[in-house]
Amino acid sequence: MSEATSFSTRLQVLPPFLNNIRSGVLVATLIAIASKFLSEHYGAPAMLMALLLGIAFHFLSEDGPCKAGIEFSSRTVLRIGVALLGARVSAELLAGLGIQLIVLVVLGVFLTILVGWAVARLFGFDWRFGLLTGGSVAICGASAAMAISAVLPKDENSEQNLIFTVLGVTVLSTMAMIVYPIIADVLALTDLQSGVFLGGTIHDVAQVVGAGFSVSQEAGESATLVKLIRVSTLAPVVLIFSLVIRARFKDAVSDGKRPPLIPFFVLMFLVFAAINSTGVVPAFVTDLMGQMSRWALLISIAAVGMKTSLKRILEVGGKAIALIVIETVFIGGFVLIGIFVLQQGA
Repeated sequence: MSEATSFSTRLQVLPPFLNNIRSGVLVATLIAIASKFLSEHYGAPAMLMALLLGIAFHFLSEDGPCKAGIEFSSRTVLRIGVALLGARVSAELLAGLGIQLIVLVVLGVFLTILVGWAVARLFGFDWRFGLLTGGSVAICGASAAMAISAVLPKDENSEQNLIFTVLGVTVLSTMAMIVYPIIADVLALTDLQSGVFLGGTIHDVAQVVGAGFSVSQEAGESATLVKLIRVSTLAPVVLIFSLVIRARFKDAVSDGKRPPLIPFFVLMFLVFAAINSTGVVPAFVTDLMGQMSRWALLISIAAVGMKTSLKRILEVGGKAIALIVIETVFIGGFVLIGIFVLQQGA
């Protein structure tokens, strides 16, 4: 018996649930691996590559053996990735930045979400789209978009809006990684101020690190610290969304079920952050959990891409693009103004 035949035989004796999802999960994983390869060798954002490659395999999600696994990857694997993201957050992060900058960063997060919601309503979009785009711009890009999408009531545009948001924030984040260090240099910001500006405004973690260390070592460390503080607001924001939706938008829940009081993946995010804050967890364990989180999110966004038609993305229109740009400009301007106000008060 050949090795391939033996492996295929072993797969056949898996539990029925695993047999049902294996093909879709394997395809999503292979797309994630390919995306990681392209990112490491050609400098393209891994999330963007996973999304685009996933869209190219949209036909696999329509019917056939991959459908159940793709659905599992886009939902359950996503929640696992967000939960593990908590291992990168600790109370020590907050203590290292100072109360004034923490207030500036957190205020920027919540005001950006409010601006996203208000402008979305002004443009005639559903409130879900405003919270989704505002939260992804305010917190941590694609990861936040997927986490917020998990608690928003589903409608016929949910997948389309998620894909558009992930694509939009990833492209804008990549552009910001190039442009924002130039802005910091033109404004003669110090290394610390540059780090706060870059970490407080760029959407995705990878682009924050790239932009920060392109300025200096100190700017890179400060930018990463500020960015992780923004990441730490993910759980409270998702929890607030969940509670408000549960209390006020019962009619928006498509399947008639009320969302849980605290989503389990948010609870685990908080648990992992609390454990990490104790300082008893070895660094290699938190690093491993961080890697697992990144892979889970990459696999899930590949699956989300496979579930989405490119034609539907293009139907979103110019107003949606303007919405994400307005949110991006708002948080950038707010953080810059805050830096100069704090400088004057020092």
